[in-house]
Amino acid sequence: MIEIDGSLGEGGGQILRTALSLSSLFKKPFRIFNIRKGRKKPGLMPQHLTSVRAAQLISGAEVIGAEIGSSELTFRPKGIKGGDFFFDTGTAGSTSLVLQTIIPALIFSREKTTVILKGGTHVPFSPSFDYIAEVFVPTLKKLGIEVGITIESYGFYPKGGGKITAEIFPAKNLKPLRIIERGKVINIRGYSSVGNLPLSIAERQKDAAIEKICHEVKDLKHLPAIETINISTHGQGTFIYLHAESENAHAGFTALGERGKRAEVVGKEAASQFVEYYSTNAALESHLPDQIVLYLSMAGEESIFTTSCITQHLMTNLEIIGQFHKFSYSVKGAIGETGAVKIKSGLV
Repeated sequence: MIEIDGSLGEGGGQILRTALSLSSLFKKPFRIFNIRKGRKKPGLMPQHLTSVRAAQLISGAEVIGAEIGSSELTFRPKGIKGGDFFFDTGTAGSTSLVLQTIIPALIFSREKTTVILKGGTHVPFSPSFDYIAEVFVPTLKKLGIEVGITIESYGFYPKGGGKITAEIFPAKNLKPLRIIERGKVINIRGYSSVGNLPLSIAERQKDAAIEKICHEVKDLKHLPAIETINISTHGQGTFIYLHAESENAHAGFTALGERGKRAEVVGKEAASQFVEYYSTNAALESHLPDQIVLYLSMAGEESIFTTSCITQHLMTNLEIIGQFHKFSYSVKGAIGETGAVKIKSGLV
């Protein structure tokens, strides 16, 4: 039984999700304690329970402690099965985080899996649907993993109600990722969207983002191409997503609107994320590394990449992965700084 201290490192829900992913894949039981100990509301929240139940369903696991507020959980998987699944996070729980919990195990099942998820698609502290579809999924394809993803409706905090569908195909051998140089930025595009709100809000988000980028980045050859879109949603919400395509890499940046937050602030927030990434010359933006190191730790050859920021999330995830299987890694750069990461699987 693997014992995991949930207060390790950044102490968030990612520790639980990574443990669920690898426990299901390798059929290794674990017990996690001190779940989200340092958070304002510690223990399991509804969105975490959805990830637990999703992993339980695909692995036939025996679970103890799957309750709201629980600070301890025991998970004993039996074996992976693909098929057709539906998971409802309830209100605005992140569909992206649930999906990322179950993909690592399902790619090693013997059949294609179709997953329908209902809940939040654009909510705080999680990757937006656009980021998943345009950065995460294409990166998985480079690693030899095929995932198709579509969206039917959008879900914002607090009502949620978004709906996405993912098709996950069996993978054979995982490929390494080697990307040190980002290369020139070829173009910047994106979406400024509103749901059940005036389209003028999307226009203001768009204009603020373009103004910020043009003011901060002087050597762009083309203006950012940002569409304004009315989207289907159960409640109300706004967001802007910027996508930077470079010679060797893709990066995505999302900012969300909320009541009392000016549209101009939303636009500048996403633009500032891009400007910060652009200024480092690193290949990957700061959020992608901790989302892909799990896969790289199982690839047959050594991976190496540069990132705009070494995060505590990344370091914590590397440590949790090491509790489930052998692999080696090195990180050049301090937390909060630009750096480089090397990873090599210890799997035979």
